[in-house]
Amino acid sequence: MLSRIADALFWLNRYMERADGLLRVASVHYTLSMDKDVNGKMTWQPLLELFTKATGEEIVRLENDTEGVLKRLLTDTGNSNSLRVIVTRARENARGVQDHITKEVWEAVNSIYHLAEGKGLEDQLTSYGALNVMEQFARHCVLYTGITDITMPRGVGWNFMNMGKYLERSLETLALTDKQFQLIGYDLEDPRDIMQWRYLLLSLSGYELHLKNYRSAHYARNVLHQVLFNEQFPHSLLYALTRLERHLKNVVKENRSGESDALLRHFGRLHAKVRYMDMDNINGRILQEFFAELRLELLQFSKRLSQHFFSYS
Repeated sequence: MLSRIADALFWLNRYMERADGLLRVASVHYTLSMDKDVNGKMTWQPLLELFTKATGEEIVRLENDTEGVLKRLLTDTGNSNSLRVIVTRARENARGVQDHITKEVWEAVNSIYHLAEGKGLEDQLTSYGALNVMEQFARHCVLYTGITDITMPRGVGWNFMNMGKYLERSLETLALTDKQFQLIGYDLEDPRDIMQWRYLLLSLSGYELHLKNYRSAHYARNVLHQVLFNEQFPHSLLYALTRLERHLKNVVKENRSGESDALLRHFGRLHAKVRYMDMDNINGRILQEFFAELRLELLQFSKRLSQHFFSYS
C-alpha cells in the first residue's frame, strides 16, 4: 500500500475518533453544568485547555460563556481542533482514498461533513437546542463507527485505520484522566463520592459499567483502575493500547524490516509500562509522573510511526 494511502486512512479514523471524543465531553459538560447542587460551579476552562489553543486571557473571558465556548469547540475554523475543522479534514482524507474505503463509509463521512457545514448551526448553539445539536452529531459518529466496522475489508487499510483510532483514543483517555486527577491534586485518597466522578466516567462512556462492577468506596482508585487498566472497558488506556498493538503487528507482519521490528519493540515497552503497572504502589507523585511520561512516549511513538510508514521527515 502506498504511504499516502495508509496515511489518509490512518488520519481518517483518527479525526473521526477525535470528533466523537470532543462531542461526548462537550455534551457531558453541558449537561452536568446545569446540575449545580452536585457539581458546584463548573466552568469551561478544562475543555478550553484540552481542545483549543486559547491563551490564559481568552480562557478567563470564555470560561463562563457557554455559547461562546460551544462555537469555539464546534464551529470556529480558527480553532484547529473544532468539530468543523476535524470533520473537514476527515472528509479530505476520505475523498483521497475513495478506492480504498467502501461507498457506505464515504457517505457516512460526507453526511456528517454536510451537517457541520449546514446553515443556521451557530444559531442553534445559542439556544436550548445546543444539546440536541451535539447529540445529532454524536449519533452520526456512532453510525460512522458501525458502518466502518461492518463494511470495511480486513486488510492492511483496516489495520492502519484502527491504528489511528486507538492511538487517538489512548491520548484522549490519558488527557481527560490526567485533567480530572489534576483537579484533586492527584490525591488517590480523596474522599469525594462517585457523583463527583461522573464527569470523567460519562465522558468516556463508562459510568454505567462502573456502577455495575466496582463495589468498594475507594472511588478515586476504582476510577483510576477502570479508565487506565480495565481491559474490558473499551475506552480504557490498556484496552486501546492492546488493540493498537494488535493492528501494528498485523501491519509489521506484512512489512518486515529492522526498522519495523524496532518500532514494534518500542511500542511493546510502552504497552508493558501500562500493563504491568502496580496499582497498589501508585501514589500522587508517581501518578503525575506516569501521566506525563506516558503522554510523551505516546507522542514519540506517533512521530516514529509516521516517519516509518508515512515518510514524514
